[in-house]
Amino acid sequence: MNDRNHLGNVSMTHEVRIIENGLLDIPMLAILDADGTVYPQAKEPEINQQLAVKMYHTMLYTRMLDERMVAAQRQGRISFYLASTGEEAAVVGSAAALSADDMIMSQYREQGALAFRGYTSAQFMNQMFSNRLDPNKGRQKPIHYGDKALNFMTISSPLGTQIPQAAGYAYGQKLAGNDALTICYFGEGAASEGDFHAGLNMAAVLNCPVIFFCRNNGYAISTPAEEQFAGDGIASRGIGYGVRTIRVDGNDPLAVYSATIKARELALSASQPVLIEAMTYRLAAHSTSDDPSGYRSKKEEEKWRLKDPIERFKVWLLNKGWLKEEDTEQYLKEVRSDILDALKTAEKVPVNPISDIVEDVYSEVPWHLKAQREALLEHIKRYPDKYPKTSGEVGK
Repeated sequence: MNDRNHLGNVSMTHEVRIIENGLLDIPMLAILDADGTVYPQAKEPEINQQLAVKMYHTMLYTRMLDERMVAAQRQGRISFYLASTGEEAAVVGSAAALSADDMIMSQYREQGALAFRGYTSAQFMNQMFSNRLDPNKGRQKPIHYGDKALNFMTISSPLGTQIPQAAGYAYGQKLAGNDALTICYFGEGAASEGDFHAGLNMAAVLNCPVIFFCRNNGYAISTPAEEQFAGDGIASRGIGYGVRTIRVDGNDPLAVYSATIKARELALSASQPVLIEAMTYRLAAHSTSDDPSGYRSKKEEEKWRLKDPIERFKVWLLNKGWLKEEDTEQYLKEVRSDILDALKTAEKVPVNPISDIVEDVYSEVPWHLKAQREALLEHIKRYPDKYPKTSGEVGK
Protein backbone atom coordinates (compact mmCIF):
# COMPACT_ATOMS: atom_id res chain seq x y z
CA MET A 1 0.00 0.00 0.00
CA ASN A 2 1.37 3.42 -0.99
CA ASP A 3 1.91 6.11 1.62
CA ARG A 4 -0.84 8.73 1.59
CA ASN A 5 -0.08 12.44 1.37
CA HIS A 6 -3.15 14.59 1.89
CA LEU A 7 -0.98 17.73 1.88
CA GLY A 8 -0.36 17.38 -1.84
CA ASN A 9 1.86 20.16 -3.21
CA VAL A 10 1.14 22.63 -0.44
CA SER A 11 3.78 25.35 -0.15
CA MET A 12 4.86 26.77 3.22
CA THR A 13 4.74 30.31 4.59
CA HIS A 14 5.76 31.88 7.91
CA GLU A 15 3.35 34.82 7.75
CA VAL A 16 -0.42 34.95 8.14
CA ARG A 17 -1.74 35.25 4.60
CA ILE A 18 -5.41 35.36 3.63
CA ILE A 19 -6.23 34.38 0.07
CA GLU A 20 -8.61 36.99 -1.29
CA ASN A 21 -11.55 36.19 -3.54
CA GLY A 22 -11.09 37.04 -7.21
CA LEU A 23 -7.32 36.64 -7.38
CA LEU A 24 -7.65 33.88 -9.97
CA ASP A 25 -8.52 35.33 -13.37
CA ILE A 26 -10.73 32.96 -15.38
CA PRO A 27 -11.05 34.40 -18.90
CA MET A 28 -14.02 33.89 -21.20
CA LEU A 29 -13.34 32.34 -24.61
CA ALA A 30 -14.89 34.42 -27.40
CA ILE A 31 -14.51 34.07 -31.17
CA LEU A 32 -17.49 35.93 -32.66
CA ASP A 33 -18.28 39.48 -31.65
CA ALA A 34 -21.92 40.47 -31.15
CA ASP A 35 -22.04 41.77 -34.73
CA GLY A 36 -21.05 38.39 -36.17
CA THR A 37 -17.48 39.31 -37.06
CA VAL A 38 -14.48 37.36 -35.81
CA TYR A 39 -12.32 39.01 -33.15
CA PRO A 40 -8.91 39.96 -34.65
CA GLN A 41 -6.93 37.67 -32.32
CA ALA A 42 -9.43 34.80 -32.39
CA LYS A 43 -8.97 31.53 -34.23
CA GLU A 44 -11.97 29.98 -35.93
CA PRO A 45 -12.49 26.27 -35.24
CA GLU A 46 -12.10 23.67 -37.94
CA ILE A 47 -15.70 23.32 -39.02
CA ASN A 48 -17.21 22.57 -42.42
CA GLN A 49 -20.16 24.22 -44.14
CA GLN A 50 -22.51 21.28 -43.69
CA LEU A 51 -22.05 21.13 -39.91
CA ALA A 52 -22.18 24.90 -39.48
CA VAL A 53 -25.42 25.20 -41.45
CA LYS A 54 -26.92 22.28 -39.50
CA MET A 55 -26.07 24.08 -36.26
CA TYR A 56 -27.71 27.27 -37.53
CA HIS A 57 -30.82 25.45 -38.74
CA THR A 58 -31.14 23.63 -35.42
CA MET A 59 -30.89 26.91 -33.53
CA LEU A 60 -33.61 28.38 -35.76
CA TYR A 61 -35.75 25.29 -35.32
CA THR A 62 -35.44 25.50 -31.54
CA ARG A 63 -36.45 29.17 -31.56
CA MET A 64 -39.51 28.41 -33.72
CA LEU A 65 -40.47 25.41 -31.58
CA ASP A 66 -40.24 27.50 -28.42
CA GLU A 67 -42.36 30.33 -29.83
CA ARG A 68 -45.05 27.97 -31.08
CA MET A 69 -45.26 25.94 -27.87
CA VAL A 70 -45.37 28.97 -25.58
CA ALA A 71 -48.31 30.15 -27.69
CA ALA A 72 -49.89 26.69 -27.47
CA GLN A 73 -49.67 26.81 -23.68
CA ARG A 74 -51.26 30.25 -23.61
CA GLN A 75 -54.10 28.83 -25.72
CA GLY A 76 -54.63 26.03 -23.22
CA ARG A 77 -53.53 23.31 -25.62
CA ILE A 78 -50.65 22.08 -23.41
CA SER A 79 -50.16 22.59 -19.69
CA PHE A 80 -46.57 23.79 -19.40
CA TYR A 81 -43.48 24.77 -21.37
CA LEU A 82 -39.88 25.93 -20.87
CA ALA A 83 -38.18 27.87 -23.66
CA SER A 84 -34.46 28.17 -24.36
CA THR A 85 -34.70 31.52 -26.17
CA GLY A 86 -31.31 33.22 -26.15
CA GLU A 87 -29.46 30.07 -25.07
CA GLU A 88 -29.55 28.20 -28.39
CA ALA A 89 -25.83 28.64 -29.10
CA ALA A 90 -24.82 27.17 -25.74
CA VAL A 91 -26.91 24.06 -26.28
CA VAL A 92 -26.55 23.43 -30.01
CA GLY A 93 -22.90 24.52 -30.18
CA SER A 94 -21.96 21.97 -27.53
CA ALA A 95 -24.17 19.20 -28.94
CA ALA A 96 -22.48 19.61 -32.33
CA ALA A 97 -19.10 18.82 -30.76
CA LEU A 98 -20.20 15.46 -29.37
CA SER A 99 -20.19 11.94 -30.74
CA ALA A 100 -23.55 10.24 -31.27
CA ASP A 101 -22.35 7.66 -28.72
CA ASP A 102 -21.95 10.26 -25.98
CA MET A 103 -24.71 10.23 -23.38
CA ILE A 104 -26.61 13.47 -22.80
CA MET A 105 -28.05 14.14 -19.35
CA SER A 106 -29.90 17.41 -19.55
CA GLN A 107 -31.90 19.75 -17.39
CA TYR A 108 -34.88 21.25 -19.22
CA ARG A 109 -33.61 23.72 -21.84
CA GLU A 110 -31.70 21.28 -24.02
CA GLN A 111 -34.35 20.63 -26.67
CA GLY A 112 -31.82 21.97 -29.19
CA ALA A 113 -29.41 19.13 -28.39
CA LEU A 114 -32.17 16.59 -28.90
CA ALA A 115 -33.26 18.22 -32.17
CA PHE A 116 -29.65 18.22 -33.37
CA ARG A 117 -29.57 14.44 -32.90
CA GLY A 118 -32.70 13.96 -34.98
CA TYR A 119 -35.65 14.12 -32.58
CA THR A 120 -38.62 15.01 -34.77
CA SER A 121 -41.43 17.53 -34.36
CA ALA A 122 -43.86 14.62 -34.05
CA GLN A 123 -41.83 13.17 -31.16
CA PHE A 124 -41.70 16.54 -29.39
CA MET A 125 -45.45 16.98 -29.77
CA ASN A 126 -46.43 13.48 -28.68
CA GLN A 127 -44.47 13.98 -25.48
CA MET A 128 -45.91 17.42 -24.77
CA PHE A 129 -49.48 16.32 -25.45
CA SER A 130 -48.96 13.13 -23.38
CA ASN A 131 -50.82 11.10 -25.97
CA ARG A 132 -50.76 7.39 -26.76
CA LEU A 133 -47.77 7.80 -29.06
CA ASP A 134 -45.66 9.20 -26.22
CA PRO A 135 -43.13 6.51 -25.15
CA ASN A 136 -43.57 7.71 -21.56
CA LYS A 137 -47.33 7.12 -21.85
CA GLY A 138 -48.08 10.57 -20.50
CA ARG A 139 -46.45 9.94 -17.13
CA GLN A 140 -44.04 12.85 -17.45
CA LYS A 141 -44.95 16.52 -17.59
CA PRO A 142 -44.33 18.36 -20.88
CA ILE A 143 -40.68 18.97 -21.93
CA HIS A 144 -39.41 15.94 -19.97
CA TYR A 145 -38.08 14.23 -23.08
CA GLY A 146 -35.99 11.11 -23.34
CA ASP A 147 -34.78 8.88 -26.17
CA LYS A 148 -32.68 5.77 -25.69
CA ALA A 149 -31.80 5.49 -29.40
CA LEU A 150 -30.40 9.04 -29.37
CA ASN A 151 -28.52 8.58 -26.06
CA PHE A 152 -30.60 11.25 -24.37
CA MET A 153 -31.45 10.34 -20.78
CA THR A 154 -35.02 11.13 -19.73
CA ILE A 155 -35.32 14.47 -17.96
CA SER A 156 -36.46 14.64 -14.33
CA SER A 157 -37.94 17.62 -12.51
CA PRO A 158 -35.75 17.80 -9.37
CA LEU A 159 -32.89 20.22 -10.03
CA GLY A 160 -29.36 18.86 -10.10
CA THR A 161 -30.08 15.15 -9.71
CA GLN A 162 -28.54 14.50 -13.12
CA ILE A 163 -25.13 15.81 -11.99
CA PRO A 164 -24.02 12.93 -9.72
CA GLN A 165 -25.88 10.55 -12.04
CA ALA A 166 -23.72 11.79 -14.92
CA ALA A 167 -20.58 11.13 -12.89
CA GLY A 168 -21.77 7.61 -12.21
CA TYR A 169 -22.75 6.93 -15.81
CA ALA A 170 -19.40 8.23 -17.06
CA TYR A 171 -17.63 6.00 -14.53
CA GLY A 172 -19.49 3.07 -16.03
CA GLN A 173 -18.40 4.10 -19.53
CA LYS A 174 -14.82 4.20 -18.29
CA LEU A 175 -15.03 0.73 -16.73
CA ALA A 176 -16.57 -0.65 -19.92
CA GLY A 177 -13.75 0.82 -21.99
CA ASN A 178 -16.15 2.82 -24.15
CA ASP A 179 -14.79 5.50 -26.46
CA ALA A 180 -17.55 7.82 -25.29
CA LEU A 181 -18.35 10.18 -22.46
CA THR A 182 -21.29 11.81 -20.73
CA ILE A 183 -22.23 15.47 -20.95
CA CYS A 184 -24.37 16.91 -18.18
CA TYR A 185 -26.28 20.17 -18.68
CA PHE A 186 -27.57 22.37 -15.87
CA GLY A 187 -28.06 26.02 -14.98
CA GLU A 188 -26.19 28.10 -12.45
CA GLY A 189 -29.23 27.82 -10.18
CA ALA A 190 -28.89 24.03 -10.09
CA ALA A 191 -25.23 24.55 -9.16
CA SER A 192 -26.51 25.81 -5.81
CA GLU A 193 -27.88 22.34 -5.07
CA GLY A 194 -25.85 19.87 -3.04
CA ASP A 195 -25.85 17.40 -5.93
CA PHE A 196 -23.58 19.75 -7.89
CA HIS A 197 -20.84 19.50 -5.28
CA ALA A 198 -21.28 15.76 -4.79
CA GLY A 199 -21.22 15.15 -8.54
CA LEU A 200 -18.10 17.20 -9.28
CA ASN A 201 -16.20 15.76 -6.35
CA MET A 202 -17.15 12.21 -7.31
CA ALA A 203 -16.12 12.75 -10.94
CA ALA A 204 -12.79 14.30 -9.94
CA VAL A 205 -11.86 11.59 -7.43
CA LEU A 206 -12.92 8.71 -9.69
CA ASN A 207 -11.47 10.29 -12.86
CA CYS A 208 -14.73 10.11 -14.80
CA PRO A 209 -14.88 11.13 -18.49
CA VAL A 210 -17.70 13.63 -18.12
CA ILE A 211 -18.33 17.20 -19.27
CA PHE A 212 -20.29 19.33 -16.83
CA PHE A 213 -21.91 22.06 -18.92
CA CYS A 214 -23.31 24.96 -16.92
CA ARG A 215 -25.56 27.46 -18.68
CA ASN A 216 -25.06 30.56 -16.55
CA ASN A 217 -28.02 32.61 -17.80
CA GLY A 218 -28.03 35.04 -14.90
CA TYR A 219 -31.19 33.92 -13.13
CA ALA A 220 -32.41 30.96 -11.09
CA ILE A 221 -36.06 31.59 -11.92
CA SER A 222 -36.28 35.09 -10.36
CA THR A 223 -33.11 35.05 -8.26
CA PRO A 224 -30.22 36.94 -9.94
CA ALA A 225 -26.75 35.42 -9.90
CA GLU A 226 -25.36 37.99 -7.48
CA GLU A 227 -27.91 36.85 -4.89
CA GLN A 228 -27.04 33.18 -5.45
CA PHE A 229 -23.30 33.21 -4.82
CA ALA A 230 -20.43 35.57 -3.99
CA GLY A 231 -17.60 33.81 -5.82
CA ASP A 232 -16.43 34.13 -9.41
CA GLY A 233 -19.29 32.34 -11.09
CA ILE A 234 -19.37 28.57 -11.41
CA ALA A 235 -15.99 28.08 -13.09
CA SER A 236 -14.05 28.83 -9.91
CA ARG A 237 -15.80 25.95 -8.16
CA GLY A 238 -14.53 23.45 -10.70
CA ILE A 239 -10.94 24.43 -10.01
CA GLY A 240 -11.58 24.01 -6.29
CA TYR A 241 -12.66 20.42 -6.88
CA GLY A 242 -9.67 19.65 -9.08
CA VAL A 243 -11.72 19.72 -12.28
CA ARG A 244 -10.31 21.19 -15.49
CA THR A 245 -12.37 24.24 -16.31
CA ILE A 246 -13.13 26.63 -19.16
CA ARG A 247 -15.38 29.68 -19.35
CA VAL A 248 -16.93 30.56 -22.69
CA ASP A 249 -19.24 33.13 -24.27
CA GLY A 250 -22.44 31.09 -24.34
CA ASN A 251 -23.96 33.28 -27.06
CA ASP A 252 -21.08 32.51 -29.43
CA PRO A 253 -21.71 29.16 -31.18
CA LEU A 254 -18.16 28.93 -32.52
CA ALA A 255 -16.63 29.52 -29.09
CA VAL A 256 -18.96 26.98 -27.49
CA TYR A 257 -18.18 24.44 -30.21
CA SER A 258 -14.42 24.99 -29.81
CA ALA A 259 -14.58 24.74 -26.02
CA THR A 260 -16.60 21.53 -26.12
CA ILE A 261 -14.32 19.94 -28.73
CA LYS A 262 -11.34 20.64 -26.46
CA ALA A 263 -13.19 19.50 -23.35
CA ARG A 264 -14.17 16.23 -25.02
CA GLU A 265 -10.57 15.56 -26.09
CA LEU A 266 -9.32 16.16 -22.54
CA ALA A 267 -12.06 14.12 -20.88
CA LEU A 268 -11.44 11.08 -23.07
CA SER A 269 -7.66 11.22 -23.35
CA ALA A 270 -7.04 11.79 -19.64
CA SER A 271 -10.24 10.17 -18.35
CA GLN A 272 -11.00 13.24 -16.30
CA PRO A 273 -13.98 15.56 -15.87
CA VAL A 274 -14.13 19.01 -17.44
CA LEU A 275 -16.40 21.88 -16.39
CA ILE A 276 -17.62 24.40 -18.98
CA GLU A 277 -19.32 27.57 -17.80
CA ALA A 278 -21.23 29.17 -20.68
CA MET A 279 -22.07 32.81 -20.01
CA THR A 280 -25.43 33.46 -21.63
CA TYR A 281 -28.82 35.05 -20.93
CA ARG A 282 -32.36 33.73 -20.71
CA LEU A 283 -34.34 36.04 -23.01
CA ALA A 284 -37.60 34.20 -22.33
CA ALA A 285 -39.45 33.80 -19.06
CA HIS A 286 -38.23 30.98 -16.84
CA SER A 287 -41.32 29.03 -17.86
CA THR A 288 -44.91 29.65 -18.91
CA SER A 289 -45.66 29.99 -15.18
CA ASP A 290 -43.27 32.93 -14.82
CA ASP A 291 -43.47 36.69 -15.47
CA PRO A 292 -39.93 38.15 -15.66
CA SER A 293 -41.18 41.75 -15.59
CA GLY A 294 -41.34 41.44 -11.83
CA TYR A 295 -37.59 41.00 -11.40
CA ARG A 296 -35.77 42.45 -14.44
CA SER A 297 -36.12 45.46 -16.71
CA LYS A 298 -36.95 45.72 -20.40
CA LYS A 299 -33.74 47.71 -20.79
CA GLU A 300 -31.72 44.75 -19.52
CA GLU A 301 -33.50 42.38 -21.89
CA GLU A 302 -32.97 44.64 -24.89
CA LYS A 303 -29.27 44.89 -24.08
CA TRP A 304 -28.99 41.13 -24.38
CA ARG A 305 -31.16 40.94 -27.51
CA LEU A 306 -28.33 42.77 -29.26
CA LYS A 307 -26.21 39.69 -28.50
CA ASP A 308 -28.73 37.27 -30.03
CA PRO A 309 -26.75 34.09 -30.84
CA ILE A 310 -28.84 33.23 -33.90
CA GLU A 311 -28.38 36.60 -35.60
CA ARG A 312 -24.68 36.58 -34.72
CA PHE A 313 -24.16 33.17 -36.30
CA LYS A 314 -26.26 34.10 -39.34
CA VAL A 315 -24.01 37.08 -40.12
CA TRP A 316 -20.91 34.88 -39.88
CA LEU A 317 -22.42 32.30 -42.24
CA LEU A 318 -23.46 34.98 -44.73
CA ASN A 319 -19.96 36.47 -44.66
CA LYS A 320 -18.49 33.02 -45.29
CA GLY A 321 -20.75 32.55 -48.29
CA TRP A 322 -22.20 29.43 -46.67
CA LEU A 323 -25.72 30.80 -46.39
CA LYS A 324 -28.13 32.88 -48.46
CA GLU A 325 -30.89 35.05 -47.04
CA GLU A 326 -33.52 33.41 -49.24
CA ASP A 327 -32.44 29.96 -48.01
CA THR A 328 -33.14 31.01 -44.43
CA GLU A 329 -36.59 32.34 -45.34
CA GLN A 330 -37.46 29.07 -47.07
CA TYR A 331 -36.18 27.01 -44.15
CA LEU A 332 -38.24 29.03 -41.67
CA LYS A 333 -41.33 28.50 -43.80
CA GLU A 334 -40.74 24.74 -43.86
CA VAL A 335 -40.03 24.59 -40.12
CA ARG A 336 -43.18 26.51 -39.18
CA SER A 337 -45.27 24.21 -41.34
CA ASP A 338 -43.62 21.09 -39.91
CA ILE A 339 -44.14 22.19 -36.31
CA LEU A 340 -47.75 23.25 -36.83
CA ASP A 341 -48.65 20.06 -38.69
CA ALA A 342 -47.10 17.94 -35.93
CA LEU A 343 -48.93 19.95 -33.26
CA LYS A 344 -52.33 19.60 -34.95
CA THR A 345 -51.80 15.88 -35.44
CA ALA A 346 -50.58 15.17 -31.90
CA GLU A 347 -53.42 16.95 -30.14
CA LYS A 348 -55.93 14.71 -31.95
CA VAL A 349 -54.28 11.49 -30.74
CA PRO A 350 -56.09 10.05 -27.68
CA VAL A 351 -54.29 10.04 -24.36
CA ASN A 352 -53.46 6.87 -22.45
CA PRO A 353 -56.21 5.59 -20.15
CA ILE A 354 -55.56 6.54 -16.56
CA SER A 355 -55.93 2.90 -15.54
CA ASP A 356 -52.55 2.28 -17.20
CA ILE A 357 -50.82 4.39 -14.57
CA VAL A 358 -49.95 1.34 -12.44
CA GLU A 359 -48.59 -0.71 -15.34
CA ASP A 360 -44.95 -1.25 -16.43
CA VAL A 361 -43.47 -1.47 -12.93
CA TYR A 362 -44.25 -5.02 -11.83
CA SER A 363 -44.65 -8.09 -14.05
CA GLU A 364 -48.04 -8.45 -12.41
CA VAL A 365 -49.84 -5.52 -10.81
CA PRO A 366 -50.00 -6.16 -7.02
CA TRP A 367 -53.32 -6.22 -5.21
CA HIS A 368 -52.93 -2.91 -3.41
CA LEU A 369 -52.31 -1.01 -6.65
CA LYS A 370 -55.30 -2.70 -8.25
CA ALA A 371 -57.41 -1.59 -5.29
CA GLN A 372 -56.12 1.98 -5.57
CA ARG A 373 -56.83 2.00 -9.29
CA GLU A 374 -60.41 0.82 -8.77
CA ALA A 375 -60.95 3.47 -6.10
CA LEU A 376 -59.61 6.15 -8.44
CA LEU A 377 -61.83 5.07 -11.32
CA GLU A 378 -64.85 5.00 -9.02
CA HIS A 379 -64.02 8.51 -7.83
CA ILE A 380 -63.79 9.78 -11.41
CA LYS A 381 -67.09 8.08 -12.23
CA ARG A 382 -68.72 9.86 -9.30
CA TYR A 383 -67.41 13.30 -10.33
CA PRO A 384 -67.13 13.11 -14.16
CA ASP A 385 -67.40 16.87 -14.68
CA LYS A 386 -64.18 17.43 -12.71
CA TYR A 387 -61.94 15.34 -14.98
CA PRO A 388 -61.14 15.10 -18.72
CA LYS A 389 -63.40 12.70 -20.61
CA THR A 390 -60.57 10.24 -21.20
CA SER A 391 -59.47 10.03 -17.56
CA GLY A 392 -61.85 7.24 -16.63
CA GLU A 393 -61.04 4.97 -19.54
CA VAL A 394 -60.01 1.49 -18.57
CA GLY A 395 -56.92 0.06 -20.19
CA LYS A 396 -56.48 -3.37 -21.64
